[in-house]
Amino acid sequence: MEILYSKSQVGYWMSREPKTVSPDTSVRRAFFKMRYYNFRHLPVVKDGKLVGIVSDRDLRRPDVSEEPDGWDDFYRLDDSYEVCDVMATELITLRPRDTVRHALSIFLSHRFGALPVLNVQGELVGILTARDMFRAFDDLLAETGGWRRGEEVSGGGG
Repeated sequence: MEILYSKSQVGYWMSREPKTVSPDTSVRRAFFKMRYYNFRHLPVVKDGKLVGIVSDRDLRRPDVSEEPDGWDDFYRLDDSYEVCDVMATELITLRPRDTVRHALSIFLSHRFGALPVLNVQGELVGILTARDMFRAFDDLLAETGGWRRGEEVSGGGG
């Protein structure tokens, strides 16, 4: 039975059953999985529990490189590093019934590109990405007729 969510809830916009990797997945394999599926973030799951998230940016981190600027590792990833070496482990997560507005406040205040979505049992059920948020915003604009003259957008720059 599929649960129905309103457009104001994260569950409506999240990508369901996201592709994942395990902490012992090589950074190289994670990179190619992201590239194959055209993703920028992969939740990291161990024994059925979310333990981290890895982004394409994590895979290019300078502290993984022996080179001064670190950019060469983006193209020369090998199997000597595992996802657990670079993943983020201090996670902020969402629930499917959280509001999109709540999710937006987290995206803006923390500058995240994706947030894992967990059910009440703590199981990973989705991922909400910046792209999903853009789709929600586009839908809102379509429903409301777009921008009105004189309105400004707030929320920080950058």
